[in-house]
Order: sequence, then C-alpha cells, then structure tokens
Amino acid sequence: MTLALNIPDAFSIQVINLCAAVMLLLGFAMLAQRRILSLINLFMMQGMALFASTLIVAYTTNQSHLYWSAALTLTLKVIALPWILHRLIRKLSVKWDVETIINIPTTMLFGIALVVVAFNVAQPISQLSGAITRATIGIALACTLLSFLMMITRSKAVPQVIAFLSMENGLFFAATSATYGMPMVVELGIALDVMVGMVIFGVFFFQIRQQFDSLDIRQMERIKEE
Repeated sequence: MTLALNIPDAFSIQVINLCAAVMLLLGFAMLAQRRILSLINLFMMQGMALFASTLIVAYTTNQSHLYWSAALTLTLKVIALPWILHRLIRKLSVKWDVETIINIPTTMLFGIALVVVAFNVAQPISQLSGAITRATIGIALACTLLSFLMMITRSKAVPQVIAFLSMENGLFFAATSATYGMPMVVELGIALDVMVGMVIFGVFFFQIRQQFDSLDIRQMERIKEE
C-alpha cells in the first residue's frame, strides 16, 4: 500500500535527489581531477552534499539519530579531514598534478559503465526498500564504485587515500538511502576508525617520502620486484 506524499515530503525528496545528483557529479569531477588541492576541495564539497542530504532526511522522517549523523559528517568530512589533508600536503610540499595509470578519457568511460552497472544492481534493492530515499540507492552505489575506480587508477598515495575516504561517503549515503542510516554506535565506530586511519596514513606518507623522496607507490613495487 502506497501512501500519498504531502507537499513538504515531495519537496524534500526532490532536494535529496538533487544532493544525490551533486554527489555523483562530484564523483566524476574527482575521477577527472589532476590537481591535488582541487581533489581535496571536491572531497569537501561531496561531504557538504552528504551533510545536506542527511539533514533533510532527518527532518523529513523525524529520525533523531540522523541529526547526529549529519553533525558527525559536517565535523569529520567537511571540516576535520580536509583540514588534515591540507596540512599534510603542506608538510610534504605536495602540490603536483595527480598521475593516472589510465588516461582520463578512458577512465571516464569506465566510470560511465560502472554507473550503468550500479543502477542495474540497485534496481531490485530499491524496490524492496521502504525509505523515501530509495530512488538514490543507485547513485550511492555509483559513487562508491567511482571512488573505487579512482583508487585503482591513481599512482600516488594521497589521491588513493582521498578515494578511500570518498568511498566511505558513498557507503554512508547508501546506508542512509536504504535504511535511514546505521545505528549511532556503528557510525561513531566508523568515524573513530577513519580518524585513526588518517593518523596512520599521515605517518605512512612521511615514511614513504623519507625513504623514497616521493609518494609514488610504484617505487615500492620496484623494490619488491628487486
């Protein structure tokens, strides 16, 4: 049985769909971006879109724990992590272009193919979901796959970490779209893991830079081959 949506709910759904579309466009922009500073700024913008979407879902569905999720997203994804990444690249004097293993046009074609796959995979899941955001499950999965593609097509360590963090954005958005988010204890645990992971990645960056005078992970592959 389908309940008719009132005007505020219909407007909220449109805004949520808009935020989802913005996240997908930012995913493609990150996939094509070659400047490391711009890549961090795009990640911050993706976090803002995720924050806005979560906040609107919380208001529309009266899910109180989603307000905490939105606050956590704003603090972590929009403020803390971009600030940490900017400090890291200043400390490491990293302002180069991002090298890609596959050229950008080919990577974008792979990205389009992944979006098509994501929508086809998400279609039966969307039909089973009872959330008002079920239409965005395909976009959430597409954002996750685009981040994974960015991770495997970058040769530098910093862009791979940004891709990993962006993948977590997609997974969180998928959870919000399908089931109105995860339990708060799970979200806090994930947030703590991400922060600890950033500290470890920072130490890892400095170690790579000290040993190889570069953040290119192919340097480690050459040593392994020797």
